[in-house]
Amino acid sequence: METSISLKHAIEQIVKEKGIDRQVVLEAMEQAVLTAANKKYRNTRDLEAHYNPETGEVELFEFVTVVEEVVDSYKEIDIEEAREVDPDVEIGDSLGEKLDASGFTRIAAQTAKQVIIQKVREAERETIFNEYSDRQWEIITGMVRRFEKGDLLVDLGRAEAVLPSKEQMPREVYRPGDRIRALITDIRMTTKGPQIILSRTHPSMLAKLFEAEVPEVAEGIVEINAVVRDPGSRAKLAVSSNDSDVDPVGACVGMRGARVQNVVSELRGEKIDIIPWSEDIARFACNALSPAQVSKVFVDEDSRALEVIVAEDQLSLAIGKRGQNVSLAARLTGCRIDIKSEAKAAEAELQEFSSYDGTETPGQEFNETDVQEVEQVTEAAASEEKTE
Repeated sequence: METSISLKHAIEQIVKEKGIDRQVVLEAMEQAVLTAANKKYRNTRDLEAHYNPETGEVELFEFVTVVEEVVDSYKEIDIEEAREVDPDVEIGDSLGEKLDASGFTRIAAQTAKQVIIQKVREAERETIFNEYSDRQWEIITGMVRRFEKGDLLVDLGRAEAVLPSKEQMPREVYRPGDRIRALITDIRMTTKGPQIILSRTHPSMLAKLFEAEVPEVAEGIVEINAVVRDPGSRAKLAVSSNDSDVDPVGACVGMRGARVQNVVSELRGEKIDIIPWSEDIARFACNALSPAQVSKVFVDEDSRALEVIVAEDQLSLAIGKRGQNVSLAARLTGCRIDIKSEAKAAEAELQEFSSYDGTETPGQEFNETDVQEVEQVTEAAASEEKTE
């Protein structure tokens, strides 16, 4: 009786403290008794274990099949001997006999404890995996724990995440105990449990920060169409509005630049150009090269290549330091961009014209060109606010 009471108590305690389903605990107990019995009998018998809620015990049963001639005495019984137990039995029936399971109770309790601990871990891992997989591409706040081979381990409360070295911002320094915000980019189930991967360099990190700062973005009035970054240095954000009364650039910049400044502060001073998005690739390219002013654009739609002509004093601004501005603009538009000064373009056109033999159209550098003069492109672009 004492054993049954203690077993009942153990089950109730596990269910209450660990929050595990009662059926899971009972199955673990039954499996533990069955495993111990099979080990003793060397798996020679057909055994089953069942928890009896009335007695509070795990009962063990041995089953034998009724046959005419016994081949395996551990699993079979002949018809005559079987009818001494049950007169109505027929060949092919299964007879069950309850065995003494008291010898397995203590072993079962110890084994069940290990099984239950494992099931608790599995349940917790599954819960964490499901919770965070639903939060992929969200920004989350955690606490820095330690470094491991350059990777940053972050405590998220119920789980631990990894910020790989390649996903960390250049020149950012963290110490254990520091708070950190990062984007959940991936979650994988491993043998050690869920592995949550974070990033502070992903373009979506920038988009999510603006979504948190700008109500119009969160509500879908302003749409972020494209984002490119040189993490820690500079980024370009292309936005559009679904409401003609809402200026998308102004909404993202905020009053006196408050909204964009909050994002810049979070990204440790990363400069952000917010530009109007346009379906017109030439206009979009002019916007993307901001703050440089564009004089003329040649578009080859087939190969998605652009030749951009700028004034001499705008050339270095358009290209940017180490080519950063034109590189970001090319990634933002998805086009190859070649920038020339007006003097270089005029010189190239003169050389091409002088070598013209009448078989080709002079001055046509691409197969198909769409030449847009500064009056057509930059006047419209100039009316739209740009910010660096």
